[in-house]
Amino acid sequence: MKNTFIKWFMKVNAFFIRISRGRVGTQLGTQNILILNTVGRKSRQTRSIPIAYFFHEDKYLIVESNWGKDNHADWYFNLQSQPQATLEVKGKTISTGARFAEGEEYTRLWEYLTKKHPPYLEYQKMTKRKIPIAIFEEIG
Repeated sequence: MKNTFIKWFMKVNAFFIRISRGRVGTQLGTQNILILNTVGRKSRQTRSIPIAYFFHEDKYLIVESNWGKDNHADWYFNLQSQPQATLEVKGKTISTGARFAEGEEYTRLWEYLTKKHPPYLEYQKMTKRKIPIAIFEEIG
């Protein structure tokens, strides 16, 4: 039931973000929301998801917490297969290249992100996997 509601809510939220050109649905509590568009690794179809992001050091950051589940979100695998993505942010569509933080960069960004949104620490405790941080840089 919870997953069904979340999927429904995300579709409705994406609809409002798009129809309002980013004026509605882009704030959820203290988090900013964008629409992440990836290419499905199996289907090769565009896959869209409204998701929390942070803009830091001229880059868009998305934490792939998947609510603390042990499995990665589908968009993680999509980006592993095809690292180009578009972000719909505040009414603009931005072409980006994506990569995942590693090493010292990961440590630094994880500290920054968990200060901005402490629930990520709880999600990390809930899963055995290291929660990835996706970094999106504008192309062009």
